Amino acid sequence: MKIVITEIIWEEGLEVLNGLGEVYYHPDLWKSDNLVSAIAKADAIIVRNQTRVTRELLASAPNVKVLGRLGVGLDNIDLKACEDAGVTVVYARNANAVSVAEYVFAAMLSFSRQLEEASADVKNGNWSRRRFTLSELYGKTLGLLGVGEIGARLAIRAKAFGMNIIGFDPFLPPYELACTDFGVHMTGLGEVLSQSDFISLHVPLTDKTRNLVSKKNIELMKPNTVIINTSRGGIVNEEDLYEAIKNKQIAGAALDVLSTEPPAGSPLLELDNIIVSPHIAGLTEESQVRTSVLVAGEVRKILTGQASSCKVKF
Repeated sequence: MKIVITEIIWEEGLEVLNGLGEVYYHPDLWKSDNLVSAIAKADAIIVRNQTRVTRELLASAPNVKVLGRLGVGLDNIDLKACEDAGVTVVYARNANAVSVAEYVFAAMLSFSRQLEEASADVKNGNWSRRRFTLSELYGKTLGLLGVGEIGARLAIRAKAFGMNIIGFDPFLPPYELACTDFGVHMTGLGEVLSQSDFISLHVPLTDKTRNLVSKKNIELMKPNTVIINTSRGGIVNEEDLYEAIKNKQIAGAALDVLSTEPPAGSPLLELDNIIVSPHIAGLTEESQVRTSVLVAGEVRKILTGQASSCKVKF
């Protein structure tokens, strides 16, 4: 039995695969000319988000039974091709949800209190107390576009801070915990856009969500609104966002994901009131240990004839 890992995995995940067969691991295999030959006799392939799992790639690995995704986004995987080839896909269900929720809070606090800017100002010889008299999160409205696992965990934390939480998610049943126990008031898309002080995006990139945040929807937002995107770059129309922030139509944005990564030459990088990070919202040491162990364990289950609780439904 052969398991091929094309991108970085934590050591704890490799340990889960011990004794299962040959494990071929190369963190840069995804961009190597040897990728096709490496997977030719593989029974399992484990990837992150850089490996493009296409129909053609699967055709070069006819023995593959299971594909493990070290993460939750699936837009780099041709799921129909996997289904047609009889390949089971497992993913790191909920493993990085806490990390993403904490990132969103870090972003909100960065805008509301600006501690790094205040510290830099003092180190430059200033003592600008009035300039850095800013705002609390208490009483502010957090709008969630997508109220799944991450949105629910974010809601718990926002509730503890005394925030008002509203959400839009057409796929969420009315009696989910986020609504009944965690304080999320579900409403329409327009209401979330127009009433929120912070809007956090937690939706997959699909034809329906592409450019969800664009000029038309930005025009519904308040001047003090901050957009936080930890989902996928294509959900935000970056040209429209640039114009809106440049013209002070909204207050700013925190972008962990972009349509092109890295964002070479993007005008967004010119704006002071945009936080840009290198797709790290879900990347903490703790979450990556969980992700590696979980996905390796689910791959092992499939290869040994057991049921998986993290199987993608086609």
